Amino acid sequence: MKANEKTNVMRTLEQHKMAYTGHYYEADSTLTGVEIAERLGEPQECVFKTLVTSGKPGKYYVFVIPVAAELNLKKAAAAAGEKAISMIPQKQLLPLTGYIHGGCSPVNMKKAFPTFLDRSAEGMGKIFVSAGKVGAQVEVAPGDLQKLTGFHYADLV
Repeated sequence: MKANEKTNVMRTLEQHKMAYTGHYYEADSTLTGVEIAERLGEPQECVFKTLVTSGKPGKYYVFVIPVAAELNLKKAAAAAGEKAISMIPQKQLLPLTGYIHGGCSPVNMKKAFPTFLDRSAEGMGKIFVSAGKVGAQVEVAPGDLQKLTGFHYADLV
């Protein structure tokens, strides 16, 4: 991905007059979120990954957590008001969200799903989330992300 190439996530932020900074790194689908944070030169606590889960049949939820953390499925289910949730199979990600693994953003999914951001982001001025393509991240204020996705803060890890 070229350093000046805009993604749909970036265009959406611009349409809503929201400040963001695009960050690019050499696209490699084998990179972990922690390695991406290192390439960006940012603390892991500020770089977030987007996970998609399912609860009751036909119910999907999006969880945005720090890249070094693991989603606690019990806490996530409690936040979503479900008895239990599970990660969706990777092959469902693209048809469901419009994003591929490693490039999933909480912004601009094909459909709006209930979204939750880990409480650790509360009070942070800026966080990093995928810009919708492998090799691109956006640095954005959590408040702006909340206006676009309607997320709720929750204890998720």
